[in-house]
Amino acid sequence: MKKRISILLVLAILLVPVFTACSSTQESAPAATEGQGTQKDTFVVGLEAGYPPFNWTQMDDSNGAVPISDAQEFAGGYDVEIAKRIAEGLGKELVVVKIEWDGLLPALTSGMIDAIIAGMSPTAERAQSIDFSDNYYNSDLVMVVKAGGPYENATSIQDFSGAKVTAQLNTFHYTVIDQIEGVVKETAMDNFPAMRVALESGIIDGYISERPEAVSASAANQNFTFVEFEDGFETSPDDTAIAVGIVKGSELTEQINEVLAGITDEERQEIMDNAILNQPAAQ
Repeated sequence: MKKRISILLVLAILLVPVFTACSSTQESAPAATEGQGTQKDTFVVGLEAGYPPFNWTQMDDSNGAVPISDAQEFAGGYDVEIAKRIAEGLGKELVVVKIEWDGLLPALTSGMIDAIIAGMSPTAERAQSIDFSDNYYNSDLVMVVKAGGPYENATSIQDFSGAKVTAQLNTFHYTVIDQIEGVVKETAMDNFPAMRVALESGIIDGYISERPEAVSASAANQNFTFVEFEDGFETSPDDTAIAVGIVKGSELTEQINEVLAGITDEERQEIMDNAILNQPAAQ
């Protein structure tokens, strides 16, 4: 009898940690739910902060710039101002994350960010993997060239036959270079600052961009100008539009569209004019 009691006592002692572990697991579950609730109070936006006047990096909060998450820098520009309007309309705190262009789509689809507001065009190819809001800007394609150079007075894209031309990697800008007969299509570049350096040094004769970036480039560097074509590139309306990228099926799409509908065309142009005026001189 004593032997049997001893065995039961040992079993009871051994089972105590098991019940304790189960109890701890059940108590920890609500904490995860609370964390998810906190995240809903923010609107996390991804942009490259290197495409003025749409977005850029600066060292202070002047002219409405906002802190970049996990950095000592700030982001400013047209996209940032639009993001601020949207966050306010959603009743959420804006969080800006600086991400290289190629990393924006993966960051969105993985849930790292809530939206892409980065001068991104809602092309058919991108629309296969993400949704887009209504357009928040429309522009035209131009060619940034050296002021006083042989291409300054070009009127047709075919005037760039034999020229060394490039555009940003993984953009439709790079694909339209093929419309220029006899062009020397240089390797695509990661960002616009790199293309400006290449143009300044003579590595390229021109690069393709949206008109606001070209205005920005020529304002920042008196050696630059840009060509607006009479006979230009063939594009679809979506190619030259700018929209917010959102995860497919998200309720944010309708909510963002409601906010954008409240921003008039006059306000949008004023925001862009101010962005061009306020951009850092070095960018």
